[in-house]
Amino acid sequence: MKITQVDTVHAAAYPNILWVQIHTDTGLVGLGETFRGAQAVQAQIHELIAPYLLGKDPLAIEAHSQHLLYGYVGFASSGAETRAASAIDIALWDLFGQVTQQPLNQLLGGAVREHVPVYNTCAGYTYNKAPQRRSVTQASADAAPEGPYEDQVAFVKRPAALAESLLSEGYKAMKIWPFDPFAQASGGQSISARDLDTALEPFREIRRAVGYEMDIMVELHSMWNLPMAVRIAQALEEFKPYWIEDPIQMSNLDTIAEFRSRTRVPVCGSETLATVQPFIQLLKNNAVDYVMLDLGWVGGLSEARKIAALAKAFHKPVAPHDCTGPVVLTASLHLAMSTTNVVLQEVVRAYLGGWYRELVTRLPDVRAGHATVPPGAGLGLALSPALLHRPDVTIRSTKL
Repeated sequence: MKITQVDTVHAAAYPNILWVQIHTDTGLVGLGETFRGAQAVQAQIHELIAPYLLGKDPLAIEAHSQHLLYGYVGFASSGAETRAASAIDIALWDLFGQVTQQPLNQLLGGAVREHVPVYNTCAGYTYNKAPQRRSVTQASADAAPEGPYEDQVAFVKRPAALAESLLSEGYKAMKIWPFDPFAQASGGQSISARDLDTALEPFREIRRAVGYEMDIMVELHSMWNLPMAVRIAQALEEFKPYWIEDPIQMSNLDTIAEFRSRTRVPVCGSETLATVQPFIQLLKNNAVDYVMLDLGWVGGLSEARKIAALAKAFHKPVAPHDCTGPVVLTASLHLAMSTTNVVLQEVVRAYLGGWYRELVTRLPDVRAGHATVPPGAGLGLALSPALLHRPDVTIRSTKL
């Protein structure tokens, strides 16, 4: 078997997402996905990766992973080179599953659980759908809702009702980011006592409404300097958050470790890191309590499973990221199904009930706070034929 064609698929309506389809001479097609900078990733795939892959064995996954991730430039970062390699790697694993007629979690060692606990990231339908992520202040409560899950508006305007809604659907944990507007206003350099108190109000309302039935994750999006991140974390301690995520840019590991030493809130990081090397240092510095990774940015399944094994050696749990696309979510769930130290998988119920349904043939089943992978070989899904025939979709091919 050999690779005969590499396609990229891009829809103007979803400008952040790029899909990859790898064709073989047997007729099997593997599917991959990545997110952000779609045009740059597309160029990387067709100018450098496809010429390397064409004619090669698609099942030499580790060899291809090493070649693509550890080139002369682009290694140990989540830039275009790594995002392209991530999408390719996911597609190759999908092919492996189809060739063997096994689901990916079986190829990764077999299922260690029947379903994966999930938490809801409280984004709305259009968060991350446009080229620029929609901020809390842009998510106006006056805008016409697209459906029942405008959770980004709700965590500011109606946090108690939001928590009650999530509990009614079986979710036991939720993630919010009410500090972002104040970081945007000051460049992350300062938050006043008044603004800090305002940003804490959703936590008060959630605790008054549902007590500790709901765990709350706090996302800071790497927007703050160290003193302000510490100030926020210390103010949050009374609400007992499950974790505080990416409080500062995850580049200076000594500073991250210092942050962790100055708060009692567990620290989670980081979806922004790529390949094994930064995670080695993150864990050696004892800088985080939870290891987060994004399969579409970190190097695909090949790197993610190594990072999960590394985290296990340091007795740290893993929580795969997804606020981006249904293929990465599904691949992450296959990893979680077969990995003992995965503790939670991120999902966005607005996406699962909304635009994700327009993209793929089937989705993971999420109910009662848990998720299962789609049945079938490989990922268990493919791009929707209707998507491929949309007028705003561009398919670019490089052939043998």
